[in-house]
Amino acid sequence: MPVKYSVLDLASVVEGDSYKKTFEKSVKSAQFAEESGYERYWFSEHHNMPSVISSATSILINHIAQATKSIRVGAGGIMLPNHSTLSVAEQFGTLEALFPNRIDLGLGRAPGTDPLTAVALRRGDQNFNYNFEYHIQELFQYFSAENSDAKVRAFPGEGANVPVYILGSSTDSAFLAAKLGLPYAFAGHFAPGQFQQAFEIYQSRFTPSQHLDTPYSILCLSVFAAETEDEAVYHSLPQFQAIVNLLTDNRQPLTSPEKTNLENLSPELQAGVHRMTALSMIGDKAILKEKIGRIVEDLNLNEIMVYTNMFDFEAKLNSYKITSEVFQELNE
Repeated sequence: MPVKYSVLDLASVVEGDSYKKTFEKSVKSAQFAEESGYERYWFSEHHNMPSVISSATSILINHIAQATKSIRVGAGGIMLPNHSTLSVAEQFGTLEALFPNRIDLGLGRAPGTDPLTAVALRRGDQNFNYNFEYHIQELFQYFSAENSDAKVRAFPGEGANVPVYILGSSTDSAFLAAKLGLPYAFAGHFAPGQFQQAFEIYQSRFTPSQHLDTPYSILCLSVFAAETEDEAVYHSLPQFQAIVNLLTDNRQPLTSPEKTNLENLSPELQAGVHRMTALSMIGDKAILKEKIGRIVEDLNLNEIMVYTNMFDFEAKLNSYKITSEVFQELNE
């Protein structure tokens, strides 16, 4: 089966860009991805991060879907503890009504932010024992046409065709996705530590459901492609700097490769950066074809989601182009 390839966007702010400019770049990226054969374009929910402005995720999905024609657009994902399931059903039911058969809903259990902001999002509820599975089932109930006799119903939403994906960065979500018979996406772009175990658990324990007959496995990877390996390394430097900034709580817009300062990091910082970037794919077409091809085969993956956080926008589009060519060759 051909391996699908998609894009994850965090709406990362580049130094010197306004918020409006950042969103305009997301539109251009999505349009380019559509032209290049990418399957879907997802946004990830984050909060209280000045350099990542994908907080109003469903609004961004609407904006991108309006500016494109056929590519699927969705959330990778909505952090379910931050929302009532009714409001999620209504929002994504509305999106599905506006853009039929183009909307995806990925769900995560993490807050997508710091603990204090999470409490603010949840109106003071700290949700230490949040029941992710229960609320997924509750959301499915709102989407179900059989909910028509309930006292509380989702309009739009009831009867909507919105595919649901379980997101994860550990093995916990793999067990749940397998149990519920839902597609599973692993966040290898920032938490690759348990990716092999997670897919083994998911695929071996998968239970067919009304949603899915067989496992559907997606791995998200940081990918930096260029004509040469040296050029790809150069364009990856801002993302490595962004990770250092994250680990040192020095969050700021993405800086140029010339302004990065990755020398003389402490052993602890070096270990943290390595831990978060262990699955980063950096290189020319030949290098990426070999690396991505191997990981797809080893893990029996159905889809790779590409996260490319570059300072130079034209280089970013070129990376998308080269990456699409990699998958087209792998699928020949």
